[in-house]
Amino acid sequence: MTASRPATRRTVLAAALAAAATAAPLSAPTAASSAAVPSGARSARPSGGSTVDYRAWTSLSDWRTGTGEGTRPVAGPRPGLTLAAPVGTTDHTDPHTGRTAPWEYAVWTSPAHTLPVPAGELVASWNAHTPAGTWIRIELRGTYTDGTHTPWYTMGVWAFGDADIRRASVDGQSDGVSTVRTDTLTVDDTSAGPRLAAYRLRVTLLRTPGADIAPTVWRLGAMGSDVPGRFEVPPSVPGVATGVELDVPRYSQNVHIGRYPEYDNGGEAWCSPTSTQMIVEYWGRGPTAEDLAWVRPGYSDPQVCHAARHTYDHQYAGCGNWPFNTAYAATYRGMQGLVTRLDSLTDAERLIRAGIPLITSQSFLAAELDGAGYGTAGHLMTVIGFTADGDVIANDPAADSNAAVRRVYKRRQFENIWLRTRRYNEKGQVRSGTGGICYVVFPVKPAPSQHRVLRSLSIR
Repeated sequence: MTASRPATRRTVLAAALAAAATAAPLSAPTAASSAAVPSGARSARPSGGSTVDYRAWTSLSDWRTGTGEGTRPVAGPRPGLTLAAPVGTTDHTDPHTGRTAPWEYAVWTSPAHTLPVPAGELVASWNAHTPAGTWIRIELRGTYTDGTHTPWYTMGVWAFGDADIRRASVDGQSDGVSTVRTDTLTVDDTSAGPRLAAYRLRVTLLRTPGADIAPTVWRLGAMGSDVPGRFEVPPSVPGVATGVELDVPRYSQNVHIGRYPEYDNGGEAWCSPTSTQMIVEYWGRGPTAEDLAWVRPGYSDPQVCHAARHTYDHQYAGCGNWPFNTAYAATYRGMQGLVTRLDSLTDAERLIRAGIPLITSQSFLAAELDGAGYGTAGHLMTVIGFTADGDVIANDPAADSNAAVRRVYKRRQFENIWLRTRRYNEKGQVRSGTGGICYVVFPVKPAPSQHRVLRSLSIR
């Protein structure tokens, strides 16, 4: 997406309050409330001055913690949590279809996780299998540094398909101290009020009453951060990944302009799913011919259309919901994904050196990134390597052909536009930056060298 076209990807950091809700949150089934004094495992990441913390529940022992109502841990090569015995039935009216239907449900609530550094933002992400007739809802409840709590905020209503419910974020959620803006819980004013000291996550698993199928959640986590407000970030020096370039497929979003306008006006705004699809295929996965049968014959790279459809957020009306993209990637065999922040290109280099590309989110004026040829209020691209001089090699989907996707961007320029939290737009007005947001997608069973790097970044 570029500034020369309609801006559809909202920025999150320090944004204005979201517009009034057009869809009411689902009525919450009963579940355990959070404790007054949080206690939970801290992340494995060394302190090192980082304000970023990612914590996830993924293992069989993880799923045996917390509080389950009608859920059951599932052992195996990919441990998960499933609906075992519904604890009730709830009617849900989908605000995007008007359809009301009953659903059996079960609920699991995580233990409280205490953040090493109180956070100004939280972004939840998850991986799950939702066969037809099932879906999940992800909620988050924060504990402020003054000991009070947020409400249970809905962070996503999610299913891989779109026949039963419409995958969506929920607008209009705020307690006057914090606000949910699409996929991010943000403290409204960190200079005047409390930050988030801890949080719990809650997942509700739902299915058609009487069905013998159930959703399974494999990963449930959140990234908390307190990135300082800044227009400039300290530069890093070229490191371990200089001269390394990963063989990531190249797809252009622009070749899809006009296709399926019901998914955020077609390809002109498909930077996120196009980037996600590149990474999925880098790992040797992708949709089958049967999966793509719905795409109009003659469309090139139909898998990009497929990714757009299955990442589309019907409330945000776009394909750029961060956790919806990583959840899509994780629906492929043996894959998982999450949303986090990194502190510098040094961290990105360590991932690249280990063979793990990443997807970065940034906004910039055309003059701030030489070689891009456009400016943007929000854009996703794939970092695939570094030149011998340490410059960034990116698969940038904002290209007019697949052949033109590969770009080399100056290290200092790229790092600053990605990591900053404040910027000026073309009118000289102060706007927000993403502060190092990225998607990390990798196998369920990573190689030992990949596992070590991921663990060092608090990712497991």
